Amino acid sequence: MKRILGAYALALSTVAILPAVAQAEEVVVGYQQIVGPFLSAIADGRFDSALKDAGYELEWRQFTSGGDISTALASGDVPVGVIGSTGIAAATTRGVDLQLFWILDDIGHSEQLVAREGSGVEKPADLVGKTVGVPFVSTSHFHLLVGLEKVWGIDPSEVNILNMQPPQIVAAWQRGDIDAAYVWPPALSEILKSGKAISDSAEIGAASVPTFDGLVVEKSFAEDNPAFMAAFTKVLAEAYKDYADTGASWTAESPQVTGIVKMIGGTPEDALGALKLLGYPVASEQASEKWLGGGANGGAAKAIATSAAFLEGQGQLDTLLDDYAPVVNAAPVTQLGN
Repeated sequence: MKRILGAYALALSTVAILPAVAQAEEVVVGYQQIVGPFLSAIADGRFDSALKDAGYELEWRQFTSGGDISTALASGDVPVGVIGSTGIAAATTRGVDLQLFWILDDIGHSEQLVAREGSGVEKPADLVGKTVGVPFVSTSHFHLLVGLEKVWGIDPSEVNILNMQPPQIVAAWQRGDIDAAYVWPPALSEILKSGKAISDSAEIGAASVPTFDGLVVEKSFAEDNPAFMAAFTKVLAEAYKDYADTGASWTAESPQVTGIVKMIGGTPEDALGALKLLGYPVASEQASEKWLGGGANGGAAKAIATSAAFLEGQGQLDTLLDDYAPVVNAAPVTQLGN
């Protein structure tokens, strides 16, 4: 009996001196149906592996729009997520304390204004009196309004603009409820099958300001979790370099493309086509004044400020921030080499 008790006591003492196993911190990351190297790195497990080593467990949560992610960020449910430049402008102006730390893509030709066959819309001027679907407070919405007012000289009130998320646009399109839509893939790929593009964000951006999708983080989370930010940004840099080096040779059968389809649906052929419509700046470009670098003179800060000013002019924002430079956090990408 003494021998048994002695062994039990020894076991307890051994357990007592073993170091406690640190429990991984769970972090929810919000993403949208936007193709790119980011999704490929999610699908192949690179993020999960790198962040696990840094002490974090990731939960990937898909949202239908940047507006939904903005709401989740504001509530504290999601500390990291994908939002377009217009959504970033709106959210930060309304007091959501977030920072842009990576340019997910330069939108360019990937967001298009498409007219449905049989709608009677052949050119932008024909939109007067017609119904157009677009996700509100998105980059598509911003460029639709800019195009109408600044490029084509059409009062937006002359167009019936409906707030629709991408899946709703596809359903309304197939029913014939809308005449045109401004949206991105995979919804764009679907509506182009029975419609034609009459403008896009490359054209409108050249006449105004470019738009982009970005990864944002709650400011306090970034400050409290430097290890997360470093590991997460490192995976992004590697994924974008991989695309720059090999993306031209990707096919519908490439694991990167099938990974994208796994994350957001659609077909490999559509995903491959959508990839070619976007620009994906590598880390050195991200850190430059063209995008995240340069403070108030940086491209991202200027685009956000311009977007906010336009939204205020449209009555969608009541006021503006004095300075949008603090919204951009270039530190994670500039510190990659350190």
